[in-house]
Amino acid sequence: MRIGLDVGSTTIKSVVLDQAGAIVYSAYERHFSQITAKTVEALKKIRDYFPLGTEFGLVISGSAGMGMAENCSLDFVQEVYATKVSASKQAPDTDVIIELGGEDAKIIYLQGAMEARMNGSCAGGTGAFIDQMATLLNITPDEMNAYAQNSSKLYTIASRCGVFAKSDIQPLINQGADKRDISASIFRAVVNQTIGGLAQGRAIRGNVLYLGGPLTFMSELRKSFDQALGVKGFCPEHSLYFVALGAALCVKHPSDLDQVIEQLSRYESAHEFDTLPPLFESEDAYEQFRRRHAQADVRRGKLEGYTGRTYLGIDAGSTTVKAVIIGEEQEILDSMYQSNSGNPVPIVREYLRQVYERYPEIRIAGSCVTGYGEDIIRNAFSLDFGLVETMAHMKAAQAFMPDVEFIIDIGGQDMKCFRIRNSAIDNIYLNEACSSGCGSFLQTFAGALHYTAEEFSRLGLFARNAVDLGSRCTVFMNSSVKQAQKDGVSTEDISAGLSISVVKNAIYKVIRPSSVEELGKRIVVQGGTFLNDAVLRAFEQELGLEVVRPVIAGLMGAYGCALEAMEGAL
Repeated sequence: MRIGLDVGSTTIKSVVLDQAGAIVYSAYERHFSQITAKTVEALKKIRDYFPLGTEFGLVISGSAGMGMAENCSLDFVQEVYATKVSASKQAPDTDVIIELGGEDAKIIYLQGAMEARMNGSCAGGTGAFIDQMATLLNITPDEMNAYAQNSSKLYTIASRCGVFAKSDIQPLINQGADKRDISASIFRAVVNQTIGGLAQGRAIRGNVLYLGGPLTFMSELRKSFDQALGVKGFCPEHSLYFVALGAALCVKHPSDLDQVIEQLSRYESAHEFDTLPPLFESEDAYEQFRRRHAQADVRRGKLEGYTGRTYLGIDAGSTTVKAVIIGEEQEILDSMYQSNSGNPVPIVREYLRQVYERYPEIRIAGSCVTGYGEDIIRNAFSLDFGLVETMAHMKAAQAFMPDVEFIIDIGGQDMKCFRIRNSAIDNIYLNEACSSGCGSFLQTFAGALHYTAEEFSRLGLFARNAVDLGSRCTVFMNSSVKQAQKDGVSTEDISAGLSISVVKNAIYKVIRPSSVEELGKRIVVQGGTFLNDAVLRAFEQELGLEVVRPVIAGLMGAYGCALEAMEGAL
């Protein structure tokens, strides 16, 4: 008997072939990051299914199977090759294979110049992405497929990042969009990501084969691919098992299955997480840190009884709305920081209504808005000025450090970095296709571990062995966190590690300096994410210098707008 195991990112598929090459056994199971234990369990089931004394041969494949095979000296075949072997037997006329897995996506061109294209640093558009979107809709992936069957319209939804996709979907939910249309739109987003991100202009034509769990279980996803490509793709029998089948076809010699099971039972994951220095060695060190950053404050006042002119600044951001009212001495008289729930207009309206109700004598002499919602807020409330975000943040930063050389702002889903020379913006760095390392990135993990973002960040302040999780896509990082939990890493160490990953993502994936010295010595950090002391501390440690975080870090865009409104009114 020939055994093929496909140990993937989220599932284990097993196939057993008899001497004639017919499938006599198959199994499909999620491993929930318990890869070795579930592999042993799968092999025991195979052993017990067949008569005592049955001779087996074994080959392993799959993205999570290589380390296991290497460490236990088991035969391994690369999954793309295994897929090609399987396709040559099961569907020899295939021109192109599209395969979607839990965290990976592939397009394999078999005709002409053979080529395999796979996702690398982003898991947008994979099975895990679909699972996340289904959770957001409070339905199962199967229900999403059923809903999509009766859709009547499509919405534009980002697919390159799960966090960006959520920001597109949440407003649709808030506005009462039909789940049937949202579900179909999510499938179309997956199609766009796969074709645009992997094919990149190379035509997909001829006989197209659909493989992998999402394409096997979701007829509407296949239909969406068909419509986009103008083909009629084919999902073959045993589509879930093509890699495992190819591995089984590559078996060349017998294996002692009992010995293999014993080896794997003793095997421990070769994945060892590197650890990083603590963020704070003691409570005293943390208190000194807090006192230092508390010095970057602004003057405060009260609207009650204020008789001078006031100036309003609003920052309608990707996930939050911020507003600041300042007085004639640039003192903050009132402020607001709130989730935008997908629509900033009612939030701004309610804030202004309350201000005028409580302080009917207020004189707002100038007003300004910035952020994603700049146009809609300016037109809805007839504000005096609109200001580009970069200028709003620079104006606010210069109020705290006139000779600032570098500004980094990390918000809910965006990251903006500005190099300043001679009081002017010299260069701008933005995150483009990925929100890994932004505020929603941490909030997602905090929620998954049943903490608020604030609670979760505090856990990591005094972690002794912060785990090095690198800086990756949210979906991939989720697997790393699950693996770390499985390996016994504490929540405190995971919290510290994720805060450090935010910083590494900002520095090495967005700014990409040739050296940290390139950023200069005069640095201001701002944005709601930097209100997280663990992130701020990690940033200072990575750069090896002290930076300035204004106490109003989350309000800097609105504060800069208020300053602009004051200048414009004078």
